[in-house]
Amino acid sequence: MTMKRNGKSPVSSDSDEKVVFFNDVSLGPRESQLRFRLIHFWEARNPVKKTVIGLEMLLIDEQGTVIQGFIPPGRIKKFLPDMKRGSVYKLINFYGSKNKPMYRVSDHVATISFTWNSELIRLHDIPIHFDEDRYRFHSYEDFKANCDLRGDLYDVLGHMKLVNGQTLTERPTLDELEIATTRHVLVHVQSHDGPVMKLYLWDQAATEFCQKFKTFENTPTVILVTTVNPKRTLALTSMSSTRVFMDNDVQPTIEYFTWLGCNPDTANQVSADVVTKRETLSIADIFSYIKQDSAKDAFFECTATIDDVVHGSAWYYIACSGCHSTKGPTSMVCTNTKCEKVNTTGVAQYRAKISVYDNSEQAVFVLLGDAGRSLTGKHASELLSSYFEANGDKGAEDEVPVPESLISIIGQTHRFCVKVTDHNFSGNTRAITVTKVLSQDIPPHTEASVGNNNAASPKVMMLTRDEVSEPSKSRGDCANEESKRGYDTADPEKAKRPRCEN
Repeated sequence: MTMKRNGKSPVSSDSDEKVVFFNDVSLGPRESQLRFRLIHFWEARNPVKKTVIGLEMLLIDEQGTVIQGFIPPGRIKKFLPDMKRGSVYKLINFYGSKNKPMYRVSDHVATISFTWNSELIRLHDIPIHFDEDRYRFHSYEDFKANCDLRGDLYDVLGHMKLVNGQTLTERPTLDELEIATTRHVLVHVQSHDGPVMKLYLWDQAATEFCQKFKTFENTPTVILVTTVNPKRTLALTSMSSTRVFMDNDVQPTIEYFTWLGCNPDTANQVSADVVTKRETLSIADIFSYIKQDSAKDAFFECTATIDDVVHGSAWYYIACSGCHSTKGPTSMVCTNTKCEKVNTTGVAQYRAKISVYDNSEQAVFVLLGDAGRSLTGKHASELLSSYFEANGDKGAEDEVPVPESLISIIGQTHRFCVKVTDHNFSGNTRAITVTKVLSQDIPPHTEASVGNNNAASPKVMMLTRDEVSEPSKSRGDCANEESKRGYDTADPEKAKRPRCEN
């Protein structure tokens, strides 16, 4: 049945009875009839303006062929009220558009576009069988080969290793308030005995995951996520078309759950240490990652040579002995409500800025806590005590120059574990925080020894907000040229003596 352009007066047509299968759909206008099950539909939005540009659909016909559908924004109100996922419909009159090259959800060359004279009719008690769904699974190697191509969106099936950094040995706790704030859930997924992949579920997919997860009496282990986008860091990210299934939701998860039950060793063969291993990037790659719109808090490994200790900033700060929160140069009153230590004392911790470089770029790294001790071999508090023992005439308000132990690290090459956070993404600072020094026996920096860093696989391990703290803000202090006896320094940087209180 067709309809006049004014939307009134249905007109009969002999072509109404001609059913076309999806395999026979070609490009151009068609006055034909389609029969299909509506698998899924979702809003397509402009990524910049966030405006709705149409309603996209995933359809399957009685032959099991899947095709993508599209309703222009001006026609959504006409068809949306009668649309229900899983129902069977017939569509009269449509246009066969060329399937988009980016973010495709079906293999078909065409897309079923609803036109001005399209008529959608819901069918009840139809004797014809329609499959519930059709999935397109990809392996780790396939996803790796398709990173950032923005082509087809395939499905991933596997068992969960971590949920927001929590193992499944005990049921993970999902903080809905935190998830609503961060807008995502991070799941580490392993497909059979393959490598572990990071899977980011955003917005609606994160909400759907939480709702499903909490409905299971026993902790769910199997997960199927549709239409994921493999990113450059080999992290799979959900899209607006994504759906989430677990354990016994659909046939593929049921079959995988059965397989997992017959292979119990598989669930335990990769430890949490393996899936959270940090990958190596060059400094240039780190800066490139920071500039990405999709960049999130992350850890990296980076091999770099220390060129200098940055002038004009303090090399230590005073921290609470219980929670290591920053308290300032002279006072010690812990205001951290989560700190469980009753009688706190002030403890000096490293917070020194160093200038570093590799074969690709230069950067400023901030050494925090144990990272500084790994380089100097001494605690910050030990260096302060040595200075004041040698300079007994100095008081709490006097500045403490950068110690020779820090100056002596200039010229050394090390493997650093660094983190980038919101401070880097917002442009507030280019300084990158060092959380750990991984090795001190790396040979001096040469073209040959670090040349492979640029070609290193640019993978990162994304972390949840709780796992990454904000980089500390350094204090600028005046330079002083005076050299102190018993505490040799080649740098004019100064810092103040701590006053510890209970």
